[in-house]
Amino acid sequence: MYGYETEIEDLELKKVGLELMFMTPEKYSHPDGITAVELAKLVELPLDVVKKKLTILKDSGLVRVKGINPKYWKFDEYNFQRIDEDDEVYRLLCNFDDVDFDRFFQY
Repeated sequence: MYGYETEIEDLELKKVGLELMFMTPEKYSHPDGITAVELAKLVELPLDVVKKKLTILKDSGLVRVKGINPKYWKFDEYNFQRIDEDDEVYRLLCNFDDVDFDRFFQY
């Protein structure tokens, strides 16, 4: 696994990953993406936790980062479609059993 064994950490990674995955450009405050601070507020997690999860997602190739201060984060759809289906982060993000899609979409 990606260095984390607890299910709580998995849920946090899933929460951050799915938020970025379903975020549309209209929701960004900047054309390059969303800052970690903005994302932490959206997912209601501590900033340091969000930054760790973003690093895991970046190392997996699922998010891109642009800029230095602040850094803007964006989901990488191209890499997501090409990632190995056996990748643990990929499998975590594709497990929709406990996902409330109302959080991401307005019907």
